[in-house]
Amino acid sequence: MKIRVRNNNINSALRMFKRKTKDVIMEVRERQEFEKPCLKRNKAKAAAKLREKRRQGKDNERNNKQF
Repeated sequence: MKIRVRNNNINSALRMFKRKTKDVIMEVRERQEFEKPCLKRNKAKAAAKLREKRRQGKDNERNNKQF
């Protein structure tokens, strides 16, 4: 994998690198320790709640801007 740095812009190159390796890094972290199935479910539920809360917050902001 190659990431090119253009116009000495290291920040954007670093962002691209993180974006491309995000899945690999998450997989490595998951494999470091065994996690019980109940903990996996609880983590997934917590993540879903957080996503829903963020989504509702964005919807509320859009509705408030229309008035």
